[in-house]
Parts: sequence; structure tokens; C-alpha cells
Amino acid sequence: MSERLQNATNFPPVETALREPNGLLAMGGDLSLERLLDAYRHGIFPWFNPGEPILWWSPDPRMVLVPGEIRVTRSLAKRIRNGGFEVRVDTAFADVMRACAAPRLPGERVSGGAPPAETEPCGEAGGTWISPGMIAAYTRLFDAGYAHSVESWRDGRLVGGLYGVAIGRMFYGESMFSREADASKVALVRLARQLQQWDFGLIDCQMETAHLASLGARTVPRTAFTARLAELVNLPHRLGPWTFNAPD
Repeated sequence: MSERLQNATNFPPVETALREPNGLLAMGGDLSLERLLDAYRHGIFPWFNPGEPILWWSPDPRMVLVPGEIRVTRSLAKRIRNGGFEVRVDTAFADVMRACAAPRLPGERVSGGAPPAETEPCGEAGGTWISPGMIAAYTRLFDAGYAHSVESWRDGRLVGGLYGVAIGRMFYGESMFSREADASKVALVRLARQLQQWDFGLIDCQMETAHLASLGARTVPRTAFTARLAELVNLPHRLGPWTFNAPD
């Protein structure tokens, strides 16, 4: 049974998370800046539908992407070179979150999130868990320099992107969306190349999906993930807003 948090209590050990549903660790608490940072430092993230208590997760195994191991196919490389996308960082954080939360339009792909069956992190499901309260909470993280958006633009229009949280040399991917083919992949490749240059060790992808596996992500046991995490979050933090300087 998952533990119920009070506003002042710490998270239980991640090893006590449920096997079914995979990774459910605790419920309750709040989405304060301090609690979110504490959660991410321990490999815990919130996912819950509107009207439900806040649910906190630490699944086992965990899907991760090493920045230098991102897989770029020939067709994706061609899109990066010739697709006409302009990739920006930290210029439209709330817009990216709202786009991830929005119902899918014809031909639009939205991905992101957490364990429950109707969502797949960076998969093909909609971001119904990204409520106004979640947007407000992560915007506070952005304002404090911990959350970031990577955006694909075309002709002044936001056509794809992703957002996540960074602590130390660890990046936690939260959700991505595409309004044009490969727009979110282009943003992810640009992020991975920059994080590699900055010596980030991992991009957390949360739960396993075929979509992320095709880009080079892989699963690791939670014990290995949390051990590596403990090293990375204690390295010097690069406060936002970010500016990218790695080659396109």
C-alpha cells in the first residue's frame, strides 16, 4: 500500500514502491517547489489525473537515455539538416506545457508522462495529467531555474518540443509534443547534444516505450538508476534560463 504524505513529511524509500501499479510510492502532499525538488533528487515524480490525490511514482525498471547514445537515423538527420526547424530553449516554457496538455489535433502527436495505462512517457498518448495546477507548479520550477523547455519553431510558430527538470547534471524528461512530423525528435536530439557537451550523465525517460527505445533509450534497474542519480544531482547545477551552444 502506498504511503499517504502529510505536508511536512518526507518521501518513503523508493524500494517500498508498489509492484502493481508499477512504481506507485505515495499519495498526497503538495506540488511546492521544495517538495518537487526533493522528489526529483530521489528519482520520484508526480502523476495524477485531475480530481485525484497527488500520486508519486518511482517505477522499476527505469527508462533512461545517455545523451551521447541518442540514435539518429538517416531520415531524422535529414530532417534536422533540411527540415527548416529553428530550435530554441527556454523561450516558451508554459506554451510547451500547454501544448503537451492539449487534446490531439488531426495528425498531431503528444507524448509524455508516467505509469498509468492511458499514458506513456514520450509515447503516443495525450497529456491529460498536465492540469493547470501542474503547469503552475512547473512554471515555478522554471522561474527558479530548474525546469526547461526545448522548442521547435517554424515561421514563428511553435510546432513541437519538450519540457523537463534539471538538477545538477541530471535531466528528467517530462513530456513532448509534435504538430509536425519529427518536430519533437529534432528538439530531443538538440537537447541530447547540448547535455552531452555539458557532461550530463542521463536523461530520465521514466517508463519504457518503443518510441524512446528507437531513439536509443534503454531500461535499467531502479537500484542502478538511483545510484547514478545520487552522483549526478550533486554535481554543480547549471541554473536556467539556458542558452545552447553545442553544434546543431
